[in-house]
Amino acid sequence: MYKTIIEPRISETDGVGHINNTTVPVWFEAGRNKVFKLFTPENTFENWKLILLKMNVEYLSQIYFGMDVEVRNWVKRVGNTSFELYEEIHQDGHLCAKGTVIYVNYNFKTQRSEPIPDSIRGELEKHLYEGDGSLED
Repeated sequence: MYKTIIEPRISETDGVGHINNTTVPVWFEAGRNKVFKLFTPENTFENWKLILLKMNVEYLSQIYFGMDVEVRNWVKRVGNTSFELYEEIHQDGHLCAKGTVIYVNYNFKTQRSEPIPDSIRGELEKHLYEGDGSLED
C-alpha cells in the first residue's frame, strides 16, 4: 500500500463546513505520485507515460478542515498495458471515501499504448490488494 498524508486547506472547505467533493479526486491523484514516478522517474511531462482511462469515487462520510487525511492506494489489477488502483481516504479513524482508477501505459509520441515493463510490473505487484474494495479501519 502507498500512503500519503494531506493537510486539508481552508480553500477546500465549502459553504456547509466540509471538504468539497471536487477535492477528493485531487487528493486521490496526489496519493498516486509514487506510482507516477515508477513510469516517469524524472517527473517531467516530456516523457509522461500514463493516461487516465476511468475513475470512480464513492463518498462515505464528510471530511473536515483541521484534521489531516490519509490517502491509501493499492494495486487492484495489473494487465498488459493498463492497471487499476483501489484507493481510500481516511480521517480521524474513519473511511470517508473510496474509489478505483484505471491508467494505461501510453506513448504520446506514437499515440499507442505500450506493455507495462516487467520492472514496473514487479513494483506494482508489491502493493496488490486482494480484498473486495470495502476496507475499514
